[in-house]
Formats: sequence, C-alpha cells, structure tokens
Amino acid sequence: MAGQNRRQRRSMFAAVCQRFDEAARFARPYPPGLLDQIKACNAVLHVQFPIRLDDGSVRVIEGYRAQHSHHRLPCKGGIRYAPNVTQDEVMGLAALMTYKCAIVDVPFGGAKGGICIDSRKEPPEIVERATRRYTAELAARNFIGPGIDVPAPDYGSGEREMAWIADTYRALNPTQLDAYACVTGKPLSLHGIEGRREATGLGVYYGLAEALDDPEEMRRLGLAPGLAGKRVVVQGFGNVGYHAAKYLAEGGAVVVSVSTIEGALYDPDGLDIEAVRRHIEASGTIRDFPAPHFLPNPAEALELDCDILVPAALENQITAENAPRIRARIVAEAANDPTTPEGEAILLQRGIFVIPDVYLNAGGVTVSYFEWLKNLSHVSFDRMSRRYQENANAKVIEAIEALTESRLSEDQRARLTRGPDEIDFVQAALADTMVHAYRAIHTTWRTRQLPSLRVAAYLIAIEKVANDYLTLGIFP
Repeated sequence: MAGQNRRQRRSMFAAVCQRFDEAARFARPYPPGLLDQIKACNAVLHVQFPIRLDDGSVRVIEGYRAQHSHHRLPCKGGIRYAPNVTQDEVMGLAALMTYKCAIVDVPFGGAKGGICIDSRKEPPEIVERATRRYTAELAARNFIGPGIDVPAPDYGSGEREMAWIADTYRALNPTQLDAYACVTGKPLSLHGIEGRREATGLGVYYGLAEALDDPEEMRRLGLAPGLAGKRVVVQGFGNVGYHAAKYLAEGGAVVVSVSTIEGALYDPDGLDIEAVRRHIEASGTIRDFPAPHFLPNPAEALELDCDILVPAALENQITAENAPRIRARIVAEAANDPTTPEGEAILLQRGIFVIPDVYLNAGGVTVSYFEWLKNLSHVSFDRMSRRYQENANAKVIEAIEALTESRLSEDQRARLTRGPDEIDFVQAALADTMVHAYRAIHTTWRTRQLPSLRVAAYLIAIEKVANDYLTLGIFP
C-alpha cells in the first residue's frame, strides 16, 4: 500500500520532464523556447460522462486524453483502464510516447488516455458502455481519428476494448474509408494485425538480446555474452510480462521468478512459463502453483538474486528506498517509468546496467504503426508478395537441384519455398527496429560520453523532434 501511495503522490509528468532536462543539457543550441515547446503537453481533455446501469441508476465515469505533441500526426498512445488514473499520469505517459516514437522512427506524436474504471472487476457490459461513451466524447472533441489521434491498448485494456472503440468510431463516421485506422490493437477479425498482442514483450526480448550481444558491456558486468543461461526475474505477468518471459525463456534464459499483484513465484532452477500461464487461466490466481517458493509480497521479487530484472508492471517500482537492495546486474524496463530518477541514480552508481523504458518497450507502438499502415492501405503485408516469393524460392531450389543432381523431399521443399506470412513481416520489421534503435542509443552514449543509456535515448528523441519542428516550419 505504501508503494501505491508513493505512485499516487509523485508527479509522473514532472519525472519525465526531469529526464528531458537532464538530456537537454547535452543537446546542441536551439532557438529560445523550442525545448520548452517540445517538453510541454499540447492538449489535455478531461471528461465526465454518465452511463446507465442495469438497475436504471446512472453512474458518472471520469476519463482523460492527453496529446503531448502534434509535431507529427496522428498522435499515438494507449488507453489505461484503472480506478486511480490521473491527469498527471496520462500527461507523463503521453510525453514518453512522443520520445519513444522518435527513438524508433515511428512518425507519430505522443498521446495517452485513461478511463477511471477497473475493467477486471466490472461487468463486461459496464466496461463496454464506458468505452463506447468515452469514444463518443473523444470524437465530439476531435480527439480521435486516423489522422488525428489513434489510441491503443494499455494497462487494463486489450483487443476487446479496441474493438468497441473501432465499432463506435465507425458508427459515428459511416462514410469514412479509413475508419478502422482510428485505433490499433484490434482483433484480427476487425482489421488488426498479426503479432500486435505480443509486440511489446517481443520487443523487450529483441532489445535485451541485442544488448547482451555486446562482449565489451557484458565483460564490464561480469557476464558472458548472449542470453543463454541468464537468470531472469520478471515483475508483472500481464500481457507484456508474460510475453517477455516466454520469449526470454525460449531464447535460452532461465526465468527464475514471475509475479502478479498477489505475490511472486520463485524457482532457482527456472519456471515453466506456459505452465504458469495455464494455471492462472484455469484458477484465476498465481497462488497454489507448484513452485518451490511463493513470496506473498510481490515487491520482494525485485530484490531476488538474478542477472536480469525485468520490471513489467506499473511505474515507480524501483525507488531510492529499494534500489540499494537490487541484486540484478541488468535492469530491463519493460513497463513505463518503473524506476524513479532517484532510484536510477543509485543503480547507476552501483554499476547496474539500465536499459530504459523509453526505448525497450517501444515494440507495441512499432507494431501499432504497422497496423495503422495496413488499415490505411486496406491490404495485408503478405498478400502482395507471398506467391511471388514462393515462386522465386522454388526456382532457386530447382536450380540447386539441377546443379547437385539431387532432389529434396516434398516436406523440405515445402518448408524452403514457403512465402512469408504477415507475422513474418511484422516480427522481422520489429526486430530490425529494436536492433537499429539500440545501436544508435549505445553509440550516442559512448561517443558523446553521456551519463546513461536513458540520457542518450532522450537526447536522440529531443534532437529528432527539434529537427521536425524546425524543418516542418511549425516553430515560429
């Protein structure tokens, strides 16, 4: 409870601005006022709207939408469903989205939304009414649209809620050709894209794997290069935490602990991630899973001995209070803002390698970008090229068989000639994005002798956004 109170008291937007200011000290000179404009949140919508309950009574729901930057359009960012969502929180998350998009070269401005409702505990019909009315409120104020502002899932929301948003927006705009591009993270049946559900967790895997592939950095940390055998603790087992744990385990890591709000499982020999997922789906709880150790306080998982700690829950989990007890050598931030500036200062002083959220959890917005492009083009990425690629592969196989005077089996031929599906395009493009972004951040960090990877990431974002303001003529 104390940690929750700290999260509520601390200004997330102020923390993001603090990190912006730290990085801006290393930026080249810009016209007066430009950095202040980049840092400012351009527009914030606060709405209160009624929904009717089944017993005939009326309940008033509160919601927010923050558009941090319009230097690129549309704005982009998820919608958080939680009873304690605040305006400051969505402003901070929207600012993070602006910088995150710039770092991975996604041409969006940052935005974020929130509805003060617990989607896990409320009846689905109440969540649906709140979602549809919230969408109507956004539409009435020009805060949603394929070229204006495109929401996505976040904490407490998923494909179900995005489907309601898309359906409501389309009903309000029946003649708009690109209506389904108003939101991403939709089900496949409603023009979503393969790979969006796992995108953030998979992006964490790609980014972390790239970082671990650096022999010099690993030598400094006392670790062997590569993911194989690394002991990993994943705090949070929602969509992001589960997929991060899944792909890290498949990549050779040993996931020794996962946690939810109920507590943490710990097995020094490694957990079966799929078995944990099945247990939670069947029982609705992480308790009673047959692991050697159960920690009733999930915060204890942060302090377990491991090589890599992946905070994948909510913000402000690593603070000045517990940072001295963190025993990981790498903190890979899968959640938004999981480490306070004061906590990070202690981690860096102790030589712990922090891979910042503003880069590492950008997989979600990257694949959302692909979904948005798919919705605008009205065609899946594989449809235009799969058959061509299969024919080209078949010709190569035939040429090799002719030269070697041998013949592949039908099964071998089928596997080697298969053209790429949409998921292949998405995952390849996501991997390429995460690898190139990490290399740019790491190079900037080392060549400009910056204090941390986070400062380097923010500096890259600042310079890209500033360049947009100047070259697009949107700064006086």
